[in-house]
Amino acid sequence: MTDLSFGGVLHSAIEAFGPLCVGIDPHDFLLEQWGLPSSAAGVREFGLRAVDAAAGRAGVVKPQVAFFERFGSAGFAALEEVLASARAAGIITIADAKRGDIGTTLAGYAEAWLTPGSPLEADAVTLNPFQGVGSLADALRYAVDNGKGAFVLAATSNPEARRIQNAQISGPLATVTVSRAIIDDVTAFNASSTGAAAVGSIGVVLGATVDLPGSGIDVHAAHAPALPVLAPGFGHQGALATRVRELFGALTPFTLVSESRSLLQAGPAGLAPAIEERAAELRAALV
Repeated sequence: MTDLSFGGVLHSAIEAFGPLCVGIDPHDFLLEQWGLPSSAAGVREFGLRAVDAAAGRAGVVKPQVAFFERFGSAGFAALEEVLASARAAGIITIADAKRGDIGTTLAGYAEAWLTPGSPLEADAVTLNPFQGVGSLADALRYAVDNGKGAFVLAATSNPEARRIQNAQISGPLATVTVSRAIIDDVTAFNASSTGAAAVGSIGVVLGATVDLPGSGIDVHAAHAPALPVLAPGFGHQGALATRVRELFGALTPFTLVSESRSLLQAGPAGLAPAIEERAAELRAALV
């Protein structure tokens, strides 16, 4: 029986294409390099070309919402087209929106990004747990109920995060880092919501440039169901994609290797070959 949960769909995509996640980040310097204007029309064209390049070569794309949102309603309209184009091509979409709030406000965000048929429909969204993973519970349940997913920020690669994310807090069994507590909470949610599925629909964001063991994260620990990981920091930020198994240990089979600028700088003509080459490199590294 086919598993139609987000975790199941993600598992199938990784098996078919490998773990590459193509970030769609239309920075101004990239728009200029691609010969496109810094406008809603420019980011629309950029996004659609990126989707075309990824189709049949990578199973997941991740538009960075901020680069579209800066152009207001026209930018959101452009993002809607990019998401719809990826969906039509059979590509999993992760809206990198990093939303976080409580109560009905967060429910509104969940409805915007995770409702089937909504204008901004994505397969998953990134969420910020600063107000506590428990504050995300309604959105996480909404995701699971609608066959969608989410990735909760746990150990991000920006240096400003270390002081907070490595802070020690009292857990039910021991004192752990904030990052570890977030992973434990997400794992517990998956265990309670996933049923018999092998892969959870809620994952975490773990930066590839983070010293994960130094942040109190045991990358060799087993998770049941399996814990999806969205791992930025490869490519331009310095982490080597070929080191994914070394960096993520037991988490590797469901770790998405996210790259954006390192691929996008190949330009509109070179992007498809760059994606194909990186995807093949990753598949070979994980054999």
